[in-house]
Amino acid sequence: QVQLVESGGGSVQAGGSLRLSCAASGYTYGTYCMGWFRQAPGKEREGVAAIDNDGTTSYADSVKGRFTISQDNAKNTLYLQMNSLKPEDTAMYYCAADALRCSGGYRIVPYLEIWGQGTLVTVSS
Repeated sequence: QVQLVESGGGSVQAGGSLRLSCAASGYTYGTYCMGWFRQAPGKEREGVAAIDNDGTTSYADSVKGRFTISQDNAKNTLYLQMNSLKPEDTAMYYCAADALRCSGGYRIVPYLEIWGQGTLVTVSS
């Protein structure tokens, strides 16, 4: 069973940067989709970014050009580099994974089978 553990959240002022990490254990190699979604208080889950095992990436329009998703297969770790952060980026961020292709890109990330526990990102103005 794959387990995901996020880290790297915190508080930052607008315009600042954070890098989230997601360490995967019990990993089964092959076709997979991994990504990040977020949920702000009182709001729906929102897909942020996705990456396929072939390295294809997908981003929500709201973060495109500011956020970068990447993976280090040797370390079984997924990253989300977040730059030029805005107050509206404030949310709990979750790493997610599933043994399928990222058909639909970032939009399917909130519906992937396996989630981490989340890490809180707070951006102040």
